[in-house]
Amino acid sequence: MVPAIRMLREHWPEYLMEAAGLGAFMVSAGLVATLLEHPASPLHQALPSPLLRRALMGIAMGLTAIALVYSPWGRRSGAHLNPAMTLTWLRLGKVATWDAAFYVAAQFVGGTAGAFLVSALLGSAFRGPPISAIATTPGPAGPLAAFFAEAAMAFGLMLLVLTATGTPRLMRLTGLFAGTLIALYITVEAPLSGMSLNPARTTSSALAGGLWTHLWIYYLAPPLGMLLSVEAYRLLRRDRPVACAKLDHSPHHRCIHCGYQPPVREVAHA
Repeated sequence: MVPAIRMLREHWPEYLMEAAGLGAFMVSAGLVATLLEHPASPLHQALPSPLLRRALMGIAMGLTAIALVYSPWGRRSGAHLNPAMTLTWLRLGKVATWDAAFYVAAQFVGGTAGAFLVSALLGSAFRGPPISAIATTPGPAGPLAAFFAEAAMAFGLMLLVLTATGTPRLMRLTGLFAGTLIALYITVEAPLSGMSLNPARTTSSALAGGLWTHLWIYYLAPPLGMLLSVEAYRLLRRDRPVACAKLDHSPHHRCIHCGYQPPVREVAHA
């Protein structure tokens, strides 16, 4: 059987879970951003501080990310939810080539579906300025600053994931660490680049809102930063092999990446 077809037949649930995960993230981001940033929103009017609003946005999205990582679907697929992360696991040899291809496709499709769902629910309040379908665009510091900021954030996030998953006493906390870092990034860095870290997330917003400014930044910087983190991890933690391509490797869910199968429960007979 052709490898691609075999992978699709055997692993399609994980692909759908990746699509649903990023779709859910985009729905959460779109609803919270509109609530916090649309001028007509009572919450926006009650919170005049942009820093406070970004902090609340960061908390909301950090909690969303944590919930997705530790959800049954996230535990089964690995909760990459990001083509840059999937490609990094591929670089490490922890994801098969066709699995990586289908994961990336699913992430783009799922993220776009989520963005269009919010667009259908909120209409021009979401698609038009200042929300612009939560588009990620360079801030006043310009495209170069946005590029380096995205690369640095991606480097930090992936290095954290590799370190935590490679440390037995920390590995079950990887999702919590990642969600906390995302919350911090949104609070502090968003004015520089819009805080994407994710080519599929940026494309989803661009398709829904029609704003394609400097898309190359968000296609190049996150993969570059994450791939560089691999080299840093190998240099700093030569004694720690890279773990499986999951942010939470639950013993209750199969793993298509390392081949783990949960033990079959014996049925008691009367």
